[in-house]
Amino acid sequence: MRNQADRIIIFDTTLRDGEQCPGATLNIEEKLIIAKQLARLGVDVIEAGFAFASPGDFEAVKKIAQTIGTEDGPVICSLARAIKADIEAAAAALKPAVHGRIHTFISTSDIHLQYQLRKSRAEVLAIAEEMVAYAKSFMDDVEFSPMDAARTDPEYLYQVLERAIAAGATTINIPDTVGYTTPSEFGEMIKGITENVPNIDQAIISVHGHNDLGLAVANFLEAVKNGARQLECTINGIGERAGNAALEELVMALHVRRQYFNPFFGRPADSEASLTNIDTKQIYKTSRLVSNLTGMLVQPNKAIVGANAFAHESGIHQDGVLKNKLTYEIMDAQLIGLTDNQIVLGKHSGRNAFGTRLRELGFELSDNDLNKAFVRFKEVADKKKEISDWDLEAIVNDEIQQAPDLFKVELVQVSCGSNTQPTATVTLRTPEGKELTDAAIGTGPVDAVYKAINRVVNVPNELIEFSVQSVTGGIDALGEVTIRLRHESRVFSGHAANTDIIVASAQAYVNALNRLYSALQKEVKEEVTA
Repeated sequence: MRNQADRIIIFDTTLRDGEQCPGATLNIEEKLIIAKQLARLGVDVIEAGFAFASPGDFEAVKKIAQTIGTEDGPVICSLARAIKADIEAAAAALKPAVHGRIHTFISTSDIHLQYQLRKSRAEVLAIAEEMVAYAKSFMDDVEFSPMDAARTDPEYLYQVLERAIAAGATTINIPDTVGYTTPSEFGEMIKGITENVPNIDQAIISVHGHNDLGLAVANFLEAVKNGARQLECTINGIGERAGNAALEELVMALHVRRQYFNPFFGRPADSEASLTNIDTKQIYKTSRLVSNLTGMLVQPNKAIVGANAFAHESGIHQDGVLKNKLTYEIMDAQLIGLTDNQIVLGKHSGRNAFGTRLRELGFELSDNDLNKAFVRFKEVADKKKEISDWDLEAIVNDEIQQAPDLFKVELVQVSCGSNTQPTATVTLRTPEGKELTDAAIGTGPVDAVYKAINRVVNVPNELIEFSVQSVTGGIDALGEVTIRLRHESRVFSGHAANTDIIVASAQAYVNALNRLYSALQKEVKEEVTA
């Protein structure tokens, strides 16, 4: 692990904490796709999952360790409770990685000790020390987290951290588990740790925080000023409840304001050297990939990666930007990988030119995926006069979602108007290869389509989110639809892109239903096996 104190270590937990969002569940192939992109992005540590949580999580961590955990690759990490079985599973899954890390944790706040663990402070202190030492017996790189540290008695926290470091922890993570603290409080907490834990110089101080009060990024930046050198974050800020601190916001804050932060790293204020190893030009592409695969839509006004982040509508702003971008933009959109480039590809373009442009955009596709994407490209090219890089990204991301191929949309036909009852006819191909057709009326064309689809699939569900985003402007814009639906206590997401928004809506809905249907089938098989 590159434990330099003069820069920030970026610890990405998109595949672990980020995946805990309702509806954001990823399969092994999808996790591997994201892990490869995180490596291109330049993250230092990838928390690939919680190996003990399920056989699927174990296999995902192992696969990522095998594929991404090379000599020049990032550290591959697995979460583990302070329990021997968890630590053993993490060690086994991480074995293929050249650089592996076990991240073990236990709660330390009084409220957690009393109501969750039902253990005394002395018992938890002993467990933390013993389990860190046990993790250390498997690998040198061990991270320890006192869960709910932000609400833990400081004096007790200092004791736990000192014992954990003595037992072999090389990284000490301070989590604001419930997103409760404020920037000044969090900064003081980190300062208190640096001043009161005698052996703190033997470990890197890390921070992990949730965004329940919208303060996670601000908390982290204050922690950096007080000695934190690893930031645990996620792409687009996804995660439990209100999410985690957003990687793109932290990285760009440290980049744009590096003259302000440089002195806290012992650097000259005017130093142009980056404070992280992140390739910022990969940020936008990574954001889009994670959004599409998880089904977690990026809000338009989201900092750095939102659709409106570099848009100007006010006349005064437009006038200023046209004269000099610096009047209203504090960073260049190209810094995060955005470009206004309009490619020359069209319906007469060949597969080689298409593949070459995708490689230039950073996509590394298998021959099978490239063929699938090329077919979609030709379909879109027949409907659009101009195809942008954004269109290409939408096409590729739509094709590599890896949604179970069960039900397939064969036909969508709607009738609607100001004085007409919206009606939809839908034909789906079933997993057995049969074509089933049904029709329904609704409050609008999309509602009618979804009701018709439900009549065919016949799996109870509740639509809880429907989002549409235009990839490029104009009447032939490629529209992306992201939906989330609930079945009992679980949430499933679906995504699709098409020049016909009704068709995209139908495909997104069927993609989500396929995930739901696949999960139900898996449960039935497990019950039969048991």
